[in-house]
Parts: sequence; structure tokens; C-alpha cells
Amino acid sequence: MPIDLADLVAPSRTAVLTMEIQRGVVGDLTAFPQLAEAAADAGVVPNTARVLGAARSVGAHVVHCTAEFRADRAGSTVNCQLIAAMVRNPDHLLVGTPPTELIHELGPEPSDLVCARLHGVSPFSGTSLDTWLRSLGVQTVVATGVSVNLGVLGLAIEACNLGYQVVVPRDTVAGIPATYADAVLDNTFPLITTLTTTDDLLTAWGVTDG
Repeated sequence: MPIDLADLVAPSRTAVLTMEIQRGVVGDLTAFPQLAEAAADAGVVPNTARVLGAARSVGAHVVHCTAEFRADRAGSTVNCQLIAAMVRNPDHLLVGTPPTELIHELGPEPSDLVCARLHGVSPFSGTSLDTWLRSLGVQTVVATGVSVNLGVLGLAIEACNLGYQVVVPRDTVAGIPATYADAVLDNTFPLITTLTTTDDLLTAWGVTDG
């Protein structure tokens, strides 16, 4: 059955989630230069900025999902190689420091919510994200950010398991290497999400930004 994108992303029941689009992840203070380059090549920041601007203009919700660590690492469990590698740098994404900030083109605006996590690789478990979304009446989440390898994929799986519809504009996400990210988007994401583009999403919202 064909999907009616406009109905799926009706603003009153939709939230755009940004995943780790932070200065210390894909911005000017990145600790992951290859990922930052992949995000730049995909146009993640400008395309996500367009999506966020459109979402705010039509009344959809915006939630920024960020990662950070306390200096004493309290609340962060080192239970996988990725986290172990990150905590070896005592200055990595410390709470309250510039690397944890959103890339400035994305906000946050006063109407946005910011959901920070201290542990894990995806944004729902152990945070207030699900509670916030349900309190707002959200049924569909639009996923943007990095990385397709782990964070965005984890977001999509968790959201699906929690009963949300998930929409992913392909030009707002990135991973490394790009060929792998494309393979995941081609072969895994269609099973649990609705893939679209920034242009098609804005059209579904009736927004012209150019």
C-alpha cells in the first residue's frame, strides 16, 4: 500500500530528532574527522537545518539528542569498544564544554527540546526522550544526524520497538564509510523506516524554503 507521506508526518504528531549533530562530533571541534567529512559530503547540516526550519514553521516538534560525559564518568558504562575509546580521552564531550554544543546552524531555538545522554549509543534507553515525545502526542519521528552505523540505526530500531513511525530523509544522515552507510540505508532502513529526502519532506509539509 503506498505511503501518504503528508499524512505520516502531520505536524501535530511529528517530531524531528537530531542525533549528535554536535561541534565535537561533526563540527569544528570534531574528534571524528572521517565522520565529519562524510557528514559534510552528504550535506547533513544544511539539509537538517532546512528540515528544522520547516518543522518549526509548521508546528512540528524538534528534539536534539546529544551525547556527553561527566568528568568523573558517573552515569556512563564502559561496556563496548566505542565507549572505551571515547573515555580514554579525558576531555571528550565533557558536560558544559563547547564540543557538546549543537552545530550553531541548528539551534537550539527556544521551542526546541534537548535530550542529553551520558551512556549508550542511541537516544531512548535511560533518557526522557520517549516520555517527552508521548507527552507531546508524537507518533512519527523524523531521524537526522549521525551515524548510520550505530546512532541513527539504534534510534530507528528503538523508535520502531516503542511504536513510533520512523521517517528518514537520506540526505540528512551519514556514516562511514559512505558505501557501508548506503548499503545500510538500502537494505536495513526500508524494513523499519520510511525513506525520503529533504525536498520531499518539505513538500509534504507544504513548505517552500528557496
